[in-house]
Amino acid sequence: MAANSNGSQEAFAPVLTAMSTMRDGQREQKQAAHLFLEKFQKSPEAWQITIRILQSKVDAEHQMFAATTLKGKITYDIQQIPTTALPELRDQVLGLLKAFAAGPRPIRTQLCVCLAILAIQMTGWKDVVQTIVSALGNEAESHAGVLEFLKVLPEEVTEGRKINLTEEELSQRTQELLGDNTSLVLRLLISYAQSSDSASTDPQLLEVITSWLREVPVTDVVNSPLLNNIFRALDSDRSFESATDCLVAIFKETREVDEYLPTIQVLLPRVVALRPRIQQAAQHGDTDIYKGVTRIFAEAGEAWVVLIAREPTVFRPIVEAVLECAARDIDRDAIALTFVFWYELKLYLILERYIEARMQYVDIYSKLVDIMMKQLEFPTLDDPNETDLFDGDREAEEKFREFRHHMGDVLKDCCEIMGVTECLSKVLVAIKAWMSSYASLASANSVPHWQQLEAPIFSMRAMGRMVDKDEDIILPQIIPLIVQIPGHEKLRFATIMVLGRYTEWTSNHPEFLEVQFAYIVSSFGTDSKEIVRAAAMAMKFFCSDCKHLLGGQVLQLQNFYDQTLDKLPGISQDELTQGVASVVAVQPPAQIYDLMKLYCDPLMTRLMAKANMATDEEGKLAVADHLQLITFFVQLVTPYVDSSQENPAVKYCQEIFPVLATILESFIQFNPICERVCRCWRYMIISYRAAMAPLLPQMANKLASGFATSKQGSFLWVTSAILREFSEDRDLVDEQTTEAIYAFFEAQSTNMLRMMSNLPPNDLPDVIEDFYRLLIDALLYYPHKLVQSELFDPIFQAAIAALALEQRDPLSASLHYIRDIIGYGGDNPPSSSASPNPPEIQHAVQELIRSNGEHLVKSIMAGMMITFPNDCFSDGSGVLLGLFELLPDQTTAWVDKTVRMLPAGTVTDADIDRLMAGIRDRLSLGRDGLRKVRSLLQDFTNTYRRRYVAPRDGLGDLEATRFRFNG
Repeated sequence: MAANSNGSQEAFAPVLTAMSTMRDGQREQKQAAHLFLEKFQKSPEAWQITIRILQSKVDAEHQMFAATTLKGKITYDIQQIPTTALPELRDQVLGLLKAFAAGPRPIRTQLCVCLAILAIQMTGWKDVVQTIVSALGNEAESHAGVLEFLKVLPEEVTEGRKINLTEEELSQRTQELLGDNTSLVLRLLISYAQSSDSASTDPQLLEVITSWLREVPVTDVVNSPLLNNIFRALDSDRSFESATDCLVAIFKETREVDEYLPTIQVLLPRVVALRPRIQQAAQHGDTDIYKGVTRIFAEAGEAWVVLIAREPTVFRPIVEAVLECAARDIDRDAIALTFVFWYELKLYLILERYIEARMQYVDIYSKLVDIMMKQLEFPTLDDPNETDLFDGDREAEEKFREFRHHMGDVLKDCCEIMGVTECLSKVLVAIKAWMSSYASLASANSVPHWQQLEAPIFSMRAMGRMVDKDEDIILPQIIPLIVQIPGHEKLRFATIMVLGRYTEWTSNHPEFLEVQFAYIVSSFGTDSKEIVRAAAMAMKFFCSDCKHLLGGQVLQLQNFYDQTLDKLPGISQDELTQGVASVVAVQPPAQIYDLMKLYCDPLMTRLMAKANMATDEEGKLAVADHLQLITFFVQLVTPYVDSSQENPAVKYCQEIFPVLATILESFIQFNPICERVCRCWRYMIISYRAAMAPLLPQMANKLASGFATSKQGSFLWVTSAILREFSEDRDLVDEQTTEAIYAFFEAQSTNMLRMMSNLPPNDLPDVIEDFYRLLIDALLYYPHKLVQSELFDPIFQAAIAALALEQRDPLSASLHYIRDIIGYGGDNPPSSSASPNPPEIQHAVQELIRSNGEHLVKSIMAGMMITFPNDCFSDGSGVLLGLFELLPDQTTAWVDKTVRMLPAGTVTDADIDRLMAGIRDRLSLGRDGLRKVRSLLQDFTNTYRRRYVAPRDGLGDLEATRFRFNG
């Protein structure tokens, strides 16, 4: 063949060299090779070169890259091929598929995908399936190629949005390729299945059935000989997984149970007959088979859950089988597959109309509680001297912890079916059983079979959300028991977590508060870091939910807090502080100032000491962390006082403000401390609003100088809070203060614009995000001042410049601001005022858009085609939609001019003319047409991005391919 000539070898030699470099070269060489191959994949020359590589005798990994590249070419670059040459391309790919029919399978699969995508786009090719079958022939080695093509065809048609066809064209082609071929494909599959014993359970056959189930009526499959093939394949190790997938797909197709009731009646006895496989797989320790059988029963249950609730007598065997799967899963590999079923069945059984079925399934859910409590147990160690329950496997330990929480969700489902009291009764019985058997044998160093006690305690914690705070049957019996449990680390941890979970119940049963509170406080004295962390979290919830009960202990609580705080890790300090601050918060306003001093003065003393010693990064971070504790008090202690009276919390804030300001100035170049001080000040504004007016001048001065010096966005957070909170409290704020606040905002904006003129956007992404979030607030509360300001134009132009960024958050903030500005050009702006948008504001905004619209449209289109992260597409197209709504003719002209500037060879004049004609047609429809214009532009930019910007498949796999073929 020509592909083996020296000229052909020379043509693709650079490509092979680059691929080898990608796999084995140095970093710089790999980068250069990557750029070369990326450009090659999109070039017109790649068509023939990839085909020649596939026709040559090069390594399989090189051929795989060529096949993947050819798939990308057919998907995105078909316009590079004249329409008259498409049949020749099809025949070349068919020839390659015939050559690779026997493998390697990855290459064969890619070639089948190539043919499928080509078939979708060659709308004149009507006899696709017949052509493939005929071209590959009836030899045994060709069957794999035919089956592979039949498998991928429905998948690729479903993914047809990648292909540049209209919705109407794609719909018609789907009918031609799939709908019109269902009978033919079914006959082909039956014929192949009957051709030999090997073919009857061929995994590929089952994969094709699965792939076509959305097209071939499931009833036709179930009533055909293929059903026997599917169930017979479950007896073969090579085909078990494929047969399981196929059955599951069949179940999903029968979810409309009333429509498919005859089909379900055929399937039900066949599925129930598989139940002995559960015990067999469990006894033989065959994990994969066990998981597969569990999946079959669970998925059947999910699909037929309505019938299970409607006809409990008939469908109970399915429920019992799922329960058995959960019960026999000693290694906990498959039980998670049942969780969705239990949840979905619960959703039906709690309905009034299924109350009778619910009663018939109560015993099932009762057994399920027992199973879950058993499965929740930690592993038991053979060596009593060993302490690591997972033998050093931290991943297995984390997986088990996560798994327990999912089982806890199943216990919640059981509570809804059986009732909380019944479920808690099982916990009580389990605790009493352990205590009667082992409590007398327990000591400080040894607690026998502690797993059997810890599991029901964890179960109780999991059920916590379901337990009403008025429950007075079981909890009054359990709470006194569990606070007497031996001091084993796992048991104490579990008990503390339970007590922390039931604090709302405790607030309603104050007689149980003291014993629980004492248990938690005593836990801070243990050596276990895990227990101390749990105790701090529980204390947070106790103080939050029982704060009104703890008022009499607020002074003693401060003593405990002061003595304990320094012994705790950072997150536990936060939690304990949030807890005690909650108690302070509900004390009478007359006591707040003294209590703030009592609790916070020691914190301020610690803070100053830490600041004086902070010479390295670790010391500075300790200062930042400690500032957070002050903020919790500011955030939570918000006494209600009349506006005519001094707020006691603000009085305390005035005392500590100079210290915070001094710390800020001392560490102005250390961002974490700047952020924490600003966060504290921001919460002062949010918590106390207009009452902070006496502190505003000092705070504004520090914010302005701090922002100018540090260029950190945290100073803009506080500015935004001042703007927002004082605007919403305008009845309590005099005009002079309002004017001063706006002047302060303009000063901050001027500083920001100066920064943006001196530095590129890439150097200020976080600050740009904070600035435009501040501007969104400014526009909301001061629209007239901002629109008429001298800063209005430069702020908008800076927002357009920021669109060159490629980070989601600053882009999102800038786009939201631009969208809001465009809104003020019309009658319905996003305003905080109910009054109409004045004509002069509309006119000013429209003039701004006219002056900057072309540049804005170029930036938006470039972003959507090239640079925007996926999360910003919607906002980008939203800006274009707003522009079309406000200035349709000008925006149409700007879009036309922009797309005609795209590089030659990427978009034809015919493509552009078709786009612009579509836009004008839809604009003529009025408001309804606007949304269609948005869809047109999204489709256009998405197509461009996929074809010319996004990397093609294959490049990232080059290092892995040798393992795929040789590993």
